[in-house]
Amino acid sequence: MIESISVTDLKRLGNVNLIDIRGLEKYNDNHIMNARNIPMEQLLINPGKYLNPYERYYIYCQKGIQSRRLCQILKRNGYNVVNVSGGYEAWVLSE
Repeated sequence: MIESISVTDLKRLGNVNLIDIRGLEKYNDNHIMNARNIPMEQLLINPGKYLNPYERYYIYCQKGIQSRRLCQILKRNGYNVVNVSGGYEAWVLSE
């Protein structure tokens, strides 16, 4: 089962490894502060280039659907990932 976190709980955590998997254009338009952009396609092709299996990562997309799918794949490959429920849209609505 994929672990998920609400944006409210994410805000309480403070500084975490936060990854925005949307395309660079959407990321540049706006993103959650301190998130780094690694588009989903890049993470699928070579997750080991970007992720350390011993660290925990919080992953979001626009609505939380693509990030959930990606988390399932990464989890099966041994990565410690958490899906941000609702994605960027939930973050904006929570402000």
